[in-house]
Amino acid sequence: MEDWKSNGRSFWTLATPGTFWLVVFFLIPLGYLLILSFSSKAVIDGQVSVNDYDYITGIENYVRAINPDIISIFIRTLWWSALATLACLLIGYPIAFAICFMPERWRPMALLLIVLPFWINLLIRTYALKTVMGARGIINTVLGFVGIGPIEMIGTTGAVIFGLVYVFLPFMILPLYSTIERLDKSYLEASLDLGASQFQTFRKVTLPLTMPGIITGLILVFIPCLGMFLISDELGGPTSWMIGNVIQAQFGTSNDWPFGSALSFALMMLTIIVLVMQWYYQNRSKGAQ
Repeated sequence: MEDWKSNGRSFWTLATPGTFWLVVFFLIPLGYLLILSFSSKAVIDGQVSVNDYDYITGIENYVRAINPDIISIFIRTLWWSALATLACLLIGYPIAFAICFMPERWRPMALLLIVLPFWINLLIRTYALKTVMGARGIINTVLGFVGIGPIEMIGTTGAVIFGLVYVFLPFMILPLYSTIERLDKSYLEASLDLGASQFQTFRKVTLPLTMPGIITGLILVFIPCLGMFLISDELGGPTSWMIGNVIQAQFGTSNDWPFGSALSFALMMLTIIVLVMQWYYQNRSKGAQ
């Protein structure tokens, strides 16, 4: 492949539209939010303005972000996101493995069933899940036939985590399937032929070889979970808010954009830390090889 400097005209012809899009619709709004996070609402004639701001006034928004209530919501968000990600891994790994080892003529149909939820809007899927889990929903109706229930599910921690798993499970299955599908099956056969048990083969051969797919799936699930607010709002209620709900409220009902911007960048820093940890792990794994 030729160096881009040797054919600069073609390079910039292809790169300009994407660069323009990123600058105008990503970097400029992000830069404005960064400035806004260090700003405060303007006071005009003794009244706090609704839409006007005094820019670059200090770090008071970030100071507000470290109060105990916000910190507890951050911790709750991390914990619930981690639980949902772990559940997606435990459920998605065997599903991806099963798809890879099923007859080839059935794989397209199985993959279609995995991606089918993407064809439906997230809001509609969340409302459908809320209906299914409601006091008069399908689950409680079935439980009623065996003399159990009704069980209150909406408004609980379990409902929020279940909703996160329900929404983000395909993001775990697809990278796992892609990695397992490329796995050289002869390694598994050689391990078994050399006397290793099924568990030993999985732990020492299968798991290390599929680790890139696991890491990718963990990131694709964990990071979106951190910013999710719709599921916790609909399935959990006010006592089950995640940090995404707090941020959404600042840009909505509270109309406190500077504080919402500070929380957004705090969440972004948390996301960057996760990505740096993933990058460090990958580099360390390559060095060990």
